[in-house]
Amino acid sequence: MGFEDTAGLYGAAAALRLALFTFFPALPDLLTSRVEVSTPVTSFKRLQEGLFLYNHNVSPYDGGVYHQAPLLLPLFSLLPDPSTYPFFTYLLYILVDIVSADALYRIAESGEAAASRLFTSARKDRRWSGYVVAAIFLFNPFTIATCLGRPTNVFATCAILHAIAKAISGNPLTSMLALSFAAYLSMYPILLLPPLALLAYDRQHPSNKISSLPQFAGVAVATVTASLSTLFTISYLLTGSWEFFTATYGTQLTLTDLTPNVGLWWYFFIEMFDSFRSFFLGVFWLHLSSYVGGLSIRIRAQPLAVLTILLGIFSIFKPYPSIADISLSLAVMPLFRHVFPLMRYTFFAASTILYSAFLGPAFYYLWIYAGSGNANFFYAITLVWSLGQSLLVSDLTFAVLRDEWEVERPEMVGKEIRQI
Repeated sequence: MGFEDTAGLYGAAAALRLALFTFFPALPDLLTSRVEVSTPVTSFKRLQEGLFLYNHNVSPYDGGVYHQAPLLLPLFSLLPDPSTYPFFTYLLYILVDIVSADALYRIAESGEAAASRLFTSARKDRRWSGYVVAAIFLFNPFTIATCLGRPTNVFATCAILHAIAKAISGNPLTSMLALSFAAYLSMYPILLLPPLALLAYDRQHPSNKISSLPQFAGVAVATVTASLSTLFTISYLLTGSWEFFTATYGTQLTLTDLTPNVGLWWYFFIEMFDSFRSFFLGVFWLHLSSYVGGLSIRIRAQPLAVLTILLGIFSIFKPYPSIADISLSLAVMPLFRHVFPLMRYTFFAASTILYSAFLGPAFYYLWIYAGSGNANFFYAITLVWSLGQSLLVSDLTFAVLRDEWEVERPEMVGKEIRQI
């Protein structure tokens, strides 16, 4: 695929976004206020509040509204006021989408999903090109809505995709730096370190290869630790205190802001007695992190598959999910086109996600605006939303394991499996 074709794809995606920004000027502010797009830790409106305080030499964390990384403030302070000159902010978000798609393109072109160092699928020829995978991401309605809503987790998405792309291309140092930046912005990407380190280890250049996996893992952990320490130090120098730790990562760890979202945590902890809150916070975080070790060990031969599955799990079970998370999950799933025939519940999962995507805003309207429903209406549809994603992730996991099993036992190809 030549540069001209890729440039045409990126140009078309940018033109579509610019057209939506231009011809529907009220749409960005509408989407920014939607709970499906913005969360307390990614909201563009909250970023503007923090930016206003920052520009007036007041701590951006005063008032308990801004819960995002400090280094976003100098970045956005370089841009003109988005309420007066929004065009430059639009261009920034469009550029981030294009850069993310380019990383995804390079991941797909590497062929890592179907042929890793330790495993080669018998279906490796049935894959989509990087052009198709990038197009699916750029023209996904969830991706477009996220770009228009301007949440800040698009920067974490871009960093995660570049971390994977750099690991595949044999640049483990750059990969760990990108992961550190993603973890600095959103915290949860730090859980991707084990499978990403395995991926980077498998794809090392022979010229500077570290043969010992424990030694390589130690270097990776040290790199991430040093990078995060540097980012935290710069943040301290920028804000003059360590209060950003409590305001950003503390909010996610303790769920102090119970604004409704498409996740599973907010309603549960609204109904929770204070005496049980700490226990169940530990249970929820333990549940979220418990998948990392098991998947990294069981699917050791396919670290990219582990990363894909974990991104899907995080989009369901993280404290403050949004449609930006499922757009990232759906972006990396087409890399495994070769196992799609082995998936069993694709239609049901897709139908469930679409059903909840259309009914979610309606149920939220009935609860908040019409007053003819209550919180159970919206939480019920978020449960359906999570069910659809769970089906999709579990079905992909089954397909990846089935593909491995058929390579190990060719005589079982095409035979039915019953799960007991």
